[in-house]
Parts: sequence; structure tokens; C-alpha cells
Amino acid sequence: MMSSDTKVALITGAARGIGRGIAAQLIADGYAVMLSDIRGDAAAETAAELAAGGAAVAAAVAACQADVSDAEACRAMVSRTVERFGRLDALVNNAGISKPQPSLEVPPEDWRRMIDIQLNGVFFCSQAAGRQMVAQGSGGVIVNITSINAEAAFPQRASYVSAKAGVQMLTKVLAIEWAEHNIRVNAVGPAHTETEMTLQHIRSGRIQIDALQKRIPLGRLASVQDVANAVSFLVSDKASFITGQSLYVDGGYLAFGYW
Repeated sequence: MMSSDTKVALITGAARGIGRGIAAQLIADGYAVMLSDIRGDAAAETAAELAAGGAAVAAAVAACQADVSDAEACRAMVSRTVERFGRLDALVNNAGISKPQPSLEVPPEDWRRMIDIQLNGVFFCSQAAGRQMVAQGSGGVIVNITSINAEAAFPQRASYVSAKAGVQMLTKVLAIEWAEHNIRVNAVGPAHTETEMTLQHIRSGRIQIDALQKRIPLGRLASVQDVANAVSFLVSDKASFITGQSLYVDGGYLAFGYW
């Protein structure tokens, strides 16, 4: 059985990649975790894999399906989390897609889908979680996964960088609005991270790995664990006086202005 003081986290886009890594880290930190993904079967599979650590872990892991671009689905996702675990203490907005395209060729439906998931979804999920946290009266934490593209523009990614920059400002607005409820809102912005999505872009030639590694002062891509560690810190009491900030896990990419 879960302890009555176990904190509960909800992670979107948690079936694979960064979301899965964050889930594993928060479980290790003692959280009960709801893994949400538009691919419900994949989320359930990942939850089962993470629950294999024993009965105590199994009781603290669950999965659900949700499309974050649907506000009602976001409300239902939060409700399901509370029904399963009794409360909600942390939300990690990780769900996202990537579809590089020349700006002259982006069809309206692709632009809308990117904004719907990367920006609207963050707001809908945060609003639903924020309402629950306010009702609980004990505060909470929201961490938005953004990108170095909130600061650095890349070609053929107009919709993606626009959405990520929007999330950076949304993070600040929600942080100042919800501070009175003791809800902290921050962002983590990774550089290119070793996920299947990144590997697909490398294989397709969209990312030149040798040039990219030379561009990053620390000389490598971010690992999923690097990102999970940053989230683990921001949801913890060690970050209790940090809100409205974006923490870039980028190996020095944004600091490096010479090329």
C-alpha cells in the first residue's frame, strides 16, 4: 500500500524517451506516478515495465491515454490520476512531436497540430492540474519540457520553435499567477537528447551528428537521465524558492556564441 504522505506525479508523453526516463526517476524518488500518452497501450506497457520493481513500486505506477490537445481529455486525465492515487502534487508537461519542414511548405493542419500539442496542450494540462492543486490547498509543482529552441531558432522548425517560446512565457505567467497558491511552475529545456526521435533525425540526415557534437561545448548529446535529473530537482523541496525559471540542460549550447 502507498504511504499517506506519498507524493503523486502526472507525466504526459510518458510512454517512451524523455517522459519514460522522468517517470523512472520520480518513481525512484518515491513518487507515485501516472504515465499518460496518446498511445495508451504503449503507456500501459511502459508502466508494467516500471512496475516490475516489486509490489511497492507496482502500487505506485499507473497509465492512461490522453490527447493533450483536447482540453476535456486533460481534465479527465487529471481526474483519473486523483481517482487512482487520491491527489496530484506534480505535473510534467512532456508530450510533444517534431516535424521539421521548410516554412514555405508547411500546411495549415501541420502548423495547427504542432501548436495544439506543444503549446495548447501545456496550457490545458496545466490548467486542469492547477485547479486540482488549488482545490487540495497544499500547493504543487509544474515542470514544462521546452527546448533550447525556446531561445535558439533552427531552420525548418517555425511551428516548433514558436510553440516552445510560447511555453517559456506561459511558464512565467503561470508562475506569477499561481504563486499565491504555492504552486511553482518552471521549465526544463534540453538540447538534442538521445531519444528514438533524435536518432531518426540523425538517420534521415536532418541532424548532422558530428557537427552538432562539435557545436556543444561538453561534446555530446544530452542523455535522457540528464533531463530527468533536472526535473527531479525542480519538483523537489530543494527547489522550493525557484519558480518562473527555465533550466537549460544543453551542455553549454546556448552559452556558446562563437562558431
